Amino acid sequence: MTAGVDADERLARAALTRVLEPGDENGGRWLREYGARGLMDLLTSPARSNGEALGEVGPRRISGLRARATAAAPDRDLSVIAGIGGRFVCPGDQEWPTQLDDLGTARPIGLWVRGRPDLRLWSLRSVAIVGARACTPYGAHMAGSIASGLAERGWVVTSGAAYGVDGAAHRGALASGGATVAVLACGVDVVYPPGHAELVRRIAEQGLVVGELAPGDHPTRSRFVLRNRVIAALTRGTVVVEAEYRSGSLVTARSAQRLGRFTMGVPGPATSGLSAGVHELLRGEGVLVTDAAEVAELVGDMGDLAPARRGPVLARDLLDPLGRRILDALPGRGALVTRDVARETATTADEALGKLYELHSLGFVQRHGDGWQLTPRTTSADGTRRAGT
Repeated sequence: MTAGVDADERLARAALTRVLEPGDENGGRWLREYGARGLMDLLTSPARSNGEALGEVGPRRISGLRARATAAAPDRDLSVIAGIGGRFVCPGDQEWPTQLDDLGTARPIGLWVRGRPDLRLWSLRSVAIVGARACTPYGAHMAGSIASGLAERGWVVTSGAAYGVDGAAHRGALASGGATVAVLACGVDVVYPPGHAELVRRIAEQGLVVGELAPGDHPTRSRFVLRNRVIAALTRGTVVVEAEYRSGSLVTARSAQRLGRFTMGVPGPATSGLSAGVHELLRGEGVLVTDAAEVAELVGDMGDLAPARRGPVLARDLLDPLGRRILDALPGRGALVTRDVARETATTADEALGKLYELHSLGFVQRHGDGWQLTPRTTSADGTRRAGT
């Protein structure tokens, strides 16, 4: 079991993951005021009136919370997680990722974790990759390629284990023998979606599976949305690969922006609805990225620079300015005598002649009677001049 908080605190927080929904800010304020054990006492002790203490919510809500608290069995949940080789990590534990504290009152009560690595250490150098569930082959390729490249650079790839972009990102990291973390919207012993049973198993063996909900808890629409804030907070930055205007991936990106994390987007076709949300993100504060090197340059340390991007260096690029002016002066068809070349390039006939012979030795031009013309390889079939290509 993870060292840090005492056993009673851990037990109370484990129980509260059965009581409070993820991201419940009222619950977060109560936790700050009363502590985990104090809050559980308020919710389970029939001798105490909690109506005034928890007055921010109505009596129906309090009644529901009390029913949940009474039914909670944290000893059983901790036994279940230990039985699958997992643990429950709380604020105050050495393994707790302190960047989650940036969520304030929406901070997780604790995290249920499967996998051997240390969550805090892995989260120090992690990037989220999220996107559409019904992604295109292009989206799957980009997510997998970026994840693989980041894993090869020593970054941890974090996502939500959903179909589409999430799955492609996890597989890209795993295929490179890299590190990946799946943040679930259900208990870490529950496989959702069912089709990712093998993927989640591999992540638990090679990486980490993390969730706020107690073992056995099922996912809901609201839990998926709230899960995204944890993905954003755990990582240095979020990359969105394909997202419509109304997309949970954009919720992750907005959470990252509010937390001061880097927000990135991979562009797609302007005609694709699946890229419309990404493009809207890029029109705001999002940064355009196209590969792992660009992501690492943004979120990494000083010196993690992406390689300079430029087109191929052509032989013509290596010529001096006069040589390039002479090639520009020669027509696509026909020839010019030396004095006309000199006039067109604003130089003397002797200097033009010397440069023409240099260009001749390099294969750019050839003599044609008294004149000079471009060699056939520098002119295309339709007469377009392509000197030095």
